[in-house]
Amino acid sequence: MTDDLTPVIAASTRWLLAAYPAPGGALSRALAEAQARQAVTLAAALRYPTTLDVQLLHLLAPSGSQRLDWLTGCEPQPDGTGDAAWRTWVDETVVSWAACLLADAALAAHAAHRAAAMSEHQAGGGLRRLTAPGKWDTEAAALLRHPDLVESIAGLHRLPLVELLGVDTAELP
Repeated sequence: MTDDLTPVIAASTRWLLAAYPAPGGALSRALAEAQARQAVTLAAALRYPTTLDVQLLHLLAPSGSQRLDWLTGCEPQPDGTGDAAWRTWVDETVVSWAACLLADAALAAHAAHRAAAMSEHQAGGGLRRLTAPGKWDTEAAALLRHPDLVESIAGLHRLPLVELLGVDTAELP
């Protein structure tokens, strides 16, 4: 059995980018994708910190995107192409946690330190675009990082993330 989070990370990143697209341009799309992937990778490492957790995920399957699609109105179009199979690998909790991290760079920095300490995965490093976004990063991911726009998703599982990280809720926006 595999202990790889790649399918969940890829599908959850793809879902976030479909629900909160970057403004026009290849550079904006690439920067938004990098930030979303970093947030999802960090969230997945926090959610599934051990090899056993990942193996159980693969055995039981992630939750899929149905509820997230319904909440955002980002439901797939029945075009007959069969391009919706990737949506079964979307993990609702991972997407929710990633939305929390994207909306709050300070929380993301705290989560990165926590993940590096508790996870068997190497998700704590190389997260500069997520934890310290530059001007171009912020502009490219304006929808992904807007706290009001992502609240319907971020609010789904924020409390377990905050408890896991040991963050005082008074510090949150």
